[in-house]
Amino acid sequence: MFISLWEFFYGHFFRFWMKWLLRQMTGKCELQRIFDTYVGAQRTHRIENSLTYSKNKVLQKATLVVQSEVDKCVEDIMKEKNINPEKDASFKICMKACLLQISGYKQLYLDVESVRKRPYDSDNLQHEKLLLKLWNLLMPTKKLKARISKQWADIGFQGDDPKTDFRGMGILGLINLVYSYAIVGINLTEMAYSLLKSEALKFHLYNFVPGIPTMEHFHQFYCYLVYEFDKFWFEEKPESIMYFNMYREKFHEKIKGLLLDCNVSLTLKI
Repeated sequence: MFISLWEFFYGHFFRFWMKWLLRQMTGKCELQRIFDTYVGAQRTHRIENSLTYSKNKVLQKATLVVQSEVDKCVEDIMKEKNINPEKDASFKICMKACLLQISGYKQLYLDVESVRKRPYDSDNLQHEKLLLKLWNLLMPTKKLKARISKQWADIGFQGDDPKTDFRGMGILGLINLVYSYAIVGINLTEMAYSLLKSEALKFHLYNFVPGIPTMEHFHQFYCYLVYEFDKFWFEEKPESIMYFNMYREKFHEKIKGLLLDCNVSLTLKI
């Protein structure tokens, strides 16, 4: 209750007067002060929050700008905030970089969601080719005797037909599995997806990607999860595979904790 009241009064009263007072003292708007004070993901995150909670419609809409309109959007922001490009030459460059990251993150989620919503279709020749490619990558010396076969269990699938295992991750699960290992891989795809959807990946991507986050960066994060989960599993030494869900959640909490750091950049260290 107290937190909700504080957020209401801060958003509607205190924030406005605090911003006004700081502008009078420094001669700079909140966006300029953020650029002067912060770098990396912390900078982009604070710029995004400043734009989101602004009462100015031009600034609010900036968080929804598409890549092709970023340059015009930056010009509009500078006009609204009376920022002289000759006095603050770096503002345009910094704001463009932040908007590309912000818009790129939103587009990345839409791209991943689009692939996730596509179910595996055994009548789709491309889907079937990708599934057989997975078998050949993981079992190069062993021939698959039939499309529907108990052999799929050798690479971690639960049934005779792998399509039943993809569940809510659709074809996205199979695409990522080309890098990994059946059910564990599908679970880690879901983990990467949920972290992206909840916006927990923002600090990582804003630090790791200087420009626009893409599907390739999502796959790279997935590979990081696979590698780290493998290490985590052997370090924890579970008594049985039956404890998989418990250790998956423990690993999930560990990753979420790492992603809270505004300076985080999760990369493979082999």
